[in-house]
Amino acid sequence: MKKLVLPIIVISQFCCTSLWFASNGVMDDLVANFNLVASALGHLTSAVQFGFITGTLSFAILTIADRFSPSKVFLISAIFGAVFNAGVISDGNGLMSILILRFLTGFFLAGIYPVGMKIAADYFDKGLGKSLGFLVGALVVGTAFPHLLKELTGVFRWESVIIATSILAVLGGLLMAVFVPDGPYRKAGSGIDLKAFFKVFRNSEFRSAAFGYFGHMWELYAFWAFVPVILQNYFERHLQTDNNISALSFLIIGIGGLACVIGGYLAQSLGEKRIATSALLLSCICCLISPLMFTVPSETTFVLFLLFWGMVVIADSPLFSTLVARNAIPEFKGTALTIVNCLGFAITILSIQLINGIRQLTDSNMIYMILAAGPVLGLIALVRKTKSDSCNSG
Repeated sequence: MKKLVLPIIVISQFCCTSLWFASNGVMDDLVANFNLVASALGHLTSAVQFGFITGTLSFAILTIADRFSPSKVFLISAIFGAVFNAGVISDGNGLMSILILRFLTGFFLAGIYPVGMKIAADYFDKGLGKSLGFLVGALVVGTAFPHLLKELTGVFRWESVIIATSILAVLGGLLMAVFVPDGPYRKAGSGIDLKAFFKVFRNSEFRSAAFGYFGHMWELYAFWAFVPVILQNYFERHLQTDNNISALSFLIIGIGGLACVIGGYLAQSLGEKRIATSALLLSCICCLISPLMFTVPSETTFVLFLLFWGMVVIADSPLFSTLVARNAIPEFKGTALTIVNCLGFAITILSIQLINGIRQLTDSNMIYMILAAGPVLGLIALVRKTKSDSCNSG
């Protein structure tokens, strides 16, 4: 049965995280049907992130994932997330009501993504990096899936994308609750500990991994959110007509799932920190050269660049999560993962809104260089820790 645990966790994570970008996959339809402003993309994406932050903060303070069965928490969160996601299709919606619904969807995603990692950590002590590679890979493909659904359901109304993602979420929650009981390495928390938020950061290795993760998050969701915009800008700049933006967006985001799996396997022989640092450096370079790539006349070259960026922008995520889980206090492992997710997603709101705001002032493609700031600071934190380790060992 244990051999089936990881595949079930991966499938459940994929099904439930399809809620994340459900509105992004049908953004043009939402704008047209509810008379939303052009900047709604950034606001709706940030609403989900803000909901996720509020949820993770609540889960962390109350140590939900450590006090209660993680699989049951996952199921309940999946059901509520699916309900609020489906609420978007109501005819009476406006910008404010959709923002609230996306916020609530994000809130219950806090009981899915970090709790899913907690469940994996409770089952896999050795090879955790590889296991989380598959898990975050499922998150990536799940996040990209609404774009593919939009492409596949072109002959149907946009509501079918929203309904499909809600059904998938409920299915994923049921799979987790029925087939994945509490893991052998789970250490239940004894109760609410309001000091847990601060205790987890006492370990210097934990802090290094967390700060690297924070730098990675500054770039990640802003890149994902604006992939369709980046493609549209390129095609308009080169006077090309392309109706495959949804399919290309799915591929560019979704290929990161493969990168997570590859990174997990590489980390087994080369180490999580080394692979994570390399991926963070490469994604930083992609940010910096992105304005130059917009001038490349070859559509194939530009798309290949975005596919590469889509791989390296996420490949480090499961490795940072592995380092965080490995260096966390055992009884606060779930809380530690949740806290780091909470702070990381708070950072994504800043970068998304910054890019969104600047886009209203300029049409320059130089703006994506701003995303390099996070990886740069993350690399500094990782390098400083490495140097500190060298000095201490000497």
